[in-house]
Amino acid sequence: MKKWFITGVSSGLGRALAIAALGAGDCVAGSVRHEGARDEFNALHPDRAQAFIMDVADFDAVTRNIQQADEASGGIDVLVNNAGVSLEGTLEETGWAEIYEQFRVNVFGPVAVMKAVLPAMRARRRGLIVNVTSLAGYATGGGTGFYGGAKLALEGVSKSLAKECAPFGIEVMTVIPGAFRTDLGSNRRSARDSIADYAAQNAARRARLAALSGHQRGDPARAAQAIVMAVNTAPPPRRLVLGVDAADSVAADLMAFGEEMRQWESVSRATDFLQN
Repeated sequence: MKKWFITGVSSGLGRALAIAALGAGDCVAGSVRHEGARDEFNALHPDRAQAFIMDVADFDAVTRNIQQADEASGGIDVLVNNAGVSLEGTLEETGWAEIYEQFRVNVFGPVAVMKAVLPAMRARRRGLIVNVTSLAGYATGGGTGFYGGAKLALEGVSKSLAKECAPFGIEVMTVIPGAFRTDLGSNRRSARDSIADYAAQNAARRARLAALSGHQRGDPARAAQAIVMAVNTAPPPRRLVLGVDAADSVAADLMAFGEEMRQWESVSRATDFLQN
């Protein structure tokens, strides 16, 4: 029986993952934002589901709640950083407060959760950290740069952490989902339009996102089952891409990057000091 802590279990992928882990016989603790959500989550199982009211960007609360969850469960085996917010808007039109909020919730929050769970995992010399990023970090479209940038930043942090923690038996996996039928899209925040030159692309992007909402081909329940399977695989994958759209787009992005590197390889390799 594994003991999980999943951030953002009141809805979406976090909720689906909690249900899948409970269905596998595991214990699941998770973060929610208010008492009603806590009571609803706790009702999923009388003994194996426990919610904590926590804002992942409230670093003091994160430390306190993660320590409490670790002690109550007898030791968190799997941490999943799932909670996040999305934002669309061009770079010029997006305000500093909106930019900071993206990184506060989508990067600094997960880092705070990892900092809180690592001491106990390191002491036990075991554990798995799963960070949910996004297709948007690889195939970033116009007007989604800050969301994609925050998710790609979490990818970089995860790669480094995997090397830092390997000597202690702690593994790190990133999950890179495409478009799944959750409420993330319907709760997306939008920068305020302020520049006429961007009006056409803003309208086209918002119409495209509105048409997609509720019609995404990705099934959160099947994604959750895939994550549970990966978590129970030894060793788990370092990166798990989920969704046909994500698999196609990430592969295309990496292929294009590789091709461009090959085209410029002679230039790349001609920048060392000349040998005497």
